[in-house]
Amino acid sequence: MTRVTFEDFSVALAGTPVISNVNLAIEPGELVGLIGPNGAGKTTLMRAALGLIPSRGACSLARLDDRSRARTVAWMPQERAVAWPIQVASLVMLGRMPYRGPGQRPSPDDRRSVADAIHQVGLTGFEKRAVTRLSAGERTRALIARALAQQTPMIMADEPIAGLDPAHQITTMETFSEIAASGRSVLVSIHDLGLAARHCTRLILVGEQRVIADGPPTAVLTPDNLARIFHIEAFLQSTDHGPVFQSLRVLGP
Repeated sequence: MTRVTFEDFSVALAGTPVISNVNLAIEPGELVGLIGPNGAGKTTLMRAALGLIPSRGACSLARLDDRSRARTVAWMPQERAVAWPIQVASLVMLGRMPYRGPGQRPSPDDRRSVADAIHQVGLTGFEKRAVTRLSAGERTRALIARALAQQTPMIMADEPIAGLDPAHQITTMETFSEIAASGRSVLVSIHDLGLAARHCTRLILVGEQRVIADGPPTAVLTPDNLARIFHIEAFLQSTDHGPVFQSLRVLGP
């Protein structure tokens, strides 16, 4: 399995610093939630880690060549638009491209991986349906299936539960938990702090152009951090069903 490291990692856009001096490692078996307010740099950090935008410092993913990176990390961007009527099974099969040569047809292993991924996200029976005919939530699940079919040591997903109904938000996070429990690593940016607290083994809080806190959910979602970065007061309680988090009110300036 793969350990992903960041060393003095910084990103600036148009000369303006977005996030600076990130030093951390994501270990196999972790489900890490990247949290922070809008504009804090969550998407920028992930895109830079993949080498999609310039950065300073070092990230073990950004150093890889394109093919090696595609076999190491499956990337699910925030943009979910699909412009052509590709079938669901064909879309998910794109996740198997790093394992095939030019013009090589899908193998039985490729087809099994695609079928398993489609089943995991609850889209069995949709294989021949055009992605353009899916609802926004179904399209998101198809794109999650493509990332699952890639079967990489790491999955990196930018707001993967945005637009899903509550049941599919929960099942998606449960799927990521199962992937992490199998020894792979998952990094997701997420705005739902309740689901983050409940399912993530670790949270990384970004704000003020840096990492503010990094650790278990109860150590990161403290009253001081919530007030300082999110400007909210919230309820967080450990229960027999796991952590329960609820935002209560917005704090004044």
